[in-house]
Amino acid sequence: MADTLAALRSLMASHSPPLDALVVPSEDYHQSEYVSERDKRRAFISGFTGSAGLVLITMNEALLWTDGRYFLQATQQLSDQWKLMRIGEDPAVDVWMADTLPKDAAVGIDPWCVSVDTAQKWQHAFAKKQQKLVQTNTNLVDEVWKNRPPVQINPVNVHPLEFAGCSVTDKLKNLREKLKEEEARAIIITLLDEVAWLYNVRGNDVSYCPVVHAFAIVTTFSAFFYVDTKKLSPEINSYLEVNGIEVRDYGAVSSEVVLLASNELTPSSMNETLPDGPTDMVTENGPSEVEEKTQNLVWIDPGSCCFALYSKLNPDKVLLKQSPLALPKAIKNPAELDGLKKAHIRDGAAVVQYLVWLDKQMQEIYGASGYFIEAETTNMKKHVETRKLTEVSASDKLEGFRASKEHFRGLSFPTISSVGPNAAIIHYGPDPETCSELDADSIYLFDSGAQYLDGTTDITRTVHFGKPSAHEKACYTAVLKGHIALGNACFPNGTNGHALDILARIPLWKEGLDYRHGTGHGVGSYLNVHEGPHLISFRPHARNVPLQASMTVTDEPGYYEDGNFGIRLENVLIVKEAGTKFNFGDRGYLSFEHITWAPYQKKLMELSLLTPEEIEWVNTYHSQCREVLASYLEDSETAWLKKATEPIRV
Repeated sequence: MADTLAALRSLMASHSPPLDALVVPSEDYHQSEYVSERDKRRAFISGFTGSAGLVLITMNEALLWTDGRYFLQATQQLSDQWKLMRIGEDPAVDVWMADTLPKDAAVGIDPWCVSVDTAQKWQHAFAKKQQKLVQTNTNLVDEVWKNRPPVQINPVNVHPLEFAGCSVTDKLKNLREKLKEEEARAIIITLLDEVAWLYNVRGNDVSYCPVVHAFAIVTTFSAFFYVDTKKLSPEINSYLEVNGIEVRDYGAVSSEVVLLASNELTPSSMNETLPDGPTDMVTENGPSEVEEKTQNLVWIDPGSCCFALYSKLNPDKVLLKQSPLALPKAIKNPAELDGLKKAHIRDGAAVVQYLVWLDKQMQEIYGASGYFIEAETTNMKKHVETRKLTEVSASDKLEGFRASKEHFRGLSFPTISSVGPNAAIIHYGPDPETCSELDADSIYLFDSGAQYLDGTTDITRTVHFGKPSAHEKACYTAVLKGHIALGNACFPNGTNGHALDILARIPLWKEGLDYRHGTGHGVGSYLNVHEGPHLISFRPHARNVPLQASMTVTDEPGYYEDGNFGIRLENVLIVKEAGTKFNFGDRGYLSFEHITWAPYQKKLMELSLLTPEEIEWVNTYHSQCREVLASYLEDSETAWLKKATEPIRV
């Protein structure tokens, strides 16, 4: 690590101009949350493997900024050469650079890995001391990364219309209507899930995310797909051609944006000799060229488009606005909603099968009292070294149950399988070499999900196979109360996730407890497990987008006690219209529908802390679990689920 930092600083010093600091973000060229192995530059340089973080290297310091989900993990993974900067507690990176770096300092970035919003924010912060943002011609981390993983060639697949629910033709038509409304002649689409959603394609270029490394440019009469052509089969090429999508090489996007800026980007068919006659007719795929020339702006999303592409455009002719694909992708159509519900039923069955198996294993191997009985363990491990359960071997078994289900395509994120103190690491990632063995006397938290052709899942349950302490039960119950309160919310149209976030925290706040992460995120339809633009969170940007009917969102409050345990409960919800008795202001009201099905462990509940209404909700939900999952389980599993969901009687 020291040698790598030294090599990087040498490149910074020899750069023209010399760099006083270098920023290494987590993101790739598409501002992705999850990136391919060869794009994990921040993890390579720092050793910190969390999904969110930013590195700043100066000639004397190496700093890492990350959020509350990763404070504990970062302290464990960073060497003594590094300083952890806690987002929300320490100065933000732009503030730190502006205040700490000298006047006229040069800060290097790879403009492909930094969004327009971020770059402009930093430029504004630098102005007071005449500091400057320098775009490097190459990524300096790549130059010192000697064993950087190679490019993977993974095939592109068509996402069937029965699951997509909307044709490419209709999606392009709707997009072009948005362009016309904004007087834009083209849009550059850089987010991988937006490209995949628009063209109804999927891939495997990023682990856990069925996306393709690709860009898209759509004009009022043409559509381009920038991708490594080796990933395209004859069938895919035919599909794209039929849908009016022209394939260009992935690396050509830079030069083609230059052409787009000068209004010279044309499909290959238009380079051929055109017959004599009028040219102001509407083409099959959109408006005519004449109409396009009355629309003069190029639309980019400043939060996701990289600074490199923006820099090739005339800033006076750019529309900086949230992508018009963000909301249509987030608001699921009927086929997507149906698929998501079916996927979650199958996924719930897999989770129940896992709990049945795990309950039996914990009793047989460790002498645990089990899922149902609240008693001390025998304090005598029955297993020999060849028979034990670890966080990784247990999560592998869970993956096996999911893999047996129809339409399974893989996991939707690395399973968080965590026992005892590890559960306090919010986004803990167990390593096969160092992970912990399961412990009957400790809380076990598993946060997991899968990709199915008809939907993406994400669920968290927290269980104990021995005798939980009174404190653990009180904390679990506070989390459950918040989970129920949010899931039962009814609210007027126009309400955002920032306003709702407090509902999940109030039961914890009453005990002086809290958690350092958001409460809910959107979930894709066989796409990214974390999907915007909406979210439920205390963070200010949760105010930007109101929740709307047919959106998905998770409900996942938690509590984490460093060195002891962690608790989280998570279901996926669908936003739906609420049948309220009244309709004040004619606004319309919304509520939530749970589509995740797996029991909550009753022995972790302190029933005296639950209201009669909360107990009734748990009983009703458990009754629905039995009904929904019964046909997917074997008799012994059904019997276990029946016991796990017996009504609470007080």
